[in-house]
Amino acid sequence: MTTKAIFYHAGCSVCVAAEQQFAKALDPQRYEIEVVHLGESKDRLAEAERYGVKSVPALVIDGQPFHINYGASVEQLR
Repeated sequence: MTTKAIFYHAGCSVCVAAEQQFAKALDPQRYEIEVVHLGESKDRLAEAERYGVKSVPALVIDGQPFHINYGASVEQLR
């Protein structure tokens, strides 16, 4: 059984580096990973906020947000 993991980002250099370091480091046997570019998928902003995402890049695992570094606030992406 895999655990759902969502990596939210905005495409900036901080986000891309975090995706390469964190999201791609997760074991695909254990985690079903979805990468969401919030700059391109603004319809997913409310979803990210419901998970507690305050800034990107952020990784949500089992509904728990982990803020990796500060690239942009969710408000800046609106």
